[in-house]
Amino acid sequence: MSGGYWDTVEPVWDKISIDDVGVFQETFAQAPLHAGLLYAAHFCQSEVCNGGFHQLFYNSTGVLAPEAVLGFRAIGQWKIAETVQAAMDVLGSPYPRDRELRWANLSRFTPRSFDALNEQFFALLDTEAGGFEAAADDYAARNERQALPRNPPAG
Repeated sequence: MSGGYWDTVEPVWDKISIDDVGVFQETFAQAPLHAGLLYAAHFCQSEVCNGGFHQLFYNSTGVLAPEAVLGFRAIGQWKIAETVQAAMDVLGSPYPRDRELRWANLSRFTPRSFDALNEQFFALLDTEAGGFEAAADDYAARNERQALPRNPPAG
């Protein structure tokens, strides 16, 4: 993938780590906010499209679900953000970012438990706000000047 929103995501792709909650939060905070939100929304939609919400939450990508909600809101896909939030709510409140806690909560459900939310997500992904890619491209273009990290190192 090249061009569009991917030009914003690519520079942070290998810098944001999703393997541990603390490391994720630290590395996400070092990325420009708009790039981090696009990263989270992109990763979320990729996982859900590949294997549904069950896959998103089972994999290490589940750590970024709250940021994905913010990312979908930022690009104008509010109904998708609500759908992701509803799927997160299935696992309890507060949402378990820690993978082992997610697995424990997820063990009470089968992948089919998320079918209705998956279908809602799929129905909206290509239609709401002109579709994910167009909405993400527009957001990236509006924010391309925000190239500095939110928390620059003290100097």
